Amino acid sequence: MRQKGKLREYVEAFAVALLIALLVRTFVIQAFKIPSGSMENTLLVGDHIFVNKFLYGYHIPYTKGRTLAYHTPERGDIIVFVFPEDPSKDFIKRVVAIPGDTVEIRDKVVILNGESLREGYTQFADGQMTDGYVRSRDNMPPVKVPPGKYFVMGDNRDRSYDSRFWGFVDEDAVIGKAMVIYFSLDWGIDLRWYQLWRYPELVRWERIGNMLR
Repeated sequence: MRQKGKLREYVEAFAVALLIALLVRTFVIQAFKIPSGSMENTLLVGDHIFVNKFLYGYHIPYTKGRTLAYHTPERGDIIVFVFPEDPSKDFIKRVVAIPGDTVEIRDKVVILNGESLREGYTQFADGQMTDGYVRSRDNMPPVKVPPGKYFVMGDNRDRSYDSRFWGFVDEDAVIGKAMVIYFSLDWGIDLRWYQLWRYPELVRWERIGNMLR
């Protein structure tokens, strides 16, 4: 009887811990891994980040708007959102313009509400691309951001598929704000987690704990 009692205690404790973990992941913090270089050098391939899902509130399925929102996304925030062209994917970009802003791009320079935007976080790595892609990437006529929408771009401007090409991010598609790098690994070779002890030099120790701005 005592063994059954102990077993029940363990099962209940595990169930409670699992429930708490699921609630935290659903409503507070979620982990993401960076798969591409579109946000270099702010975020590198192999960075693992925590995203604050509480800050912007929550979208209730089949409704418009958000509930329990503490803030709305601001210019400069790095956000994770559901990719408009493929809802099965999550994207991460920086908010460049918010509802009511007018944004324009001239020769790679972002013009926000008539003034050139100072962006110390950007990187440019030009390469071979089709003329049509370069024109839409480097120059864009003025557009006004509609209510409930956001204009986002990757920090690696020449290697980012963002609002310049597919339009705005809907407020309801925003998952949360990227907050901190909790781990970073240079996956330069085919490596499994259990092999990491053999290659400690692949860990980017200097990036761990970096707050994202």
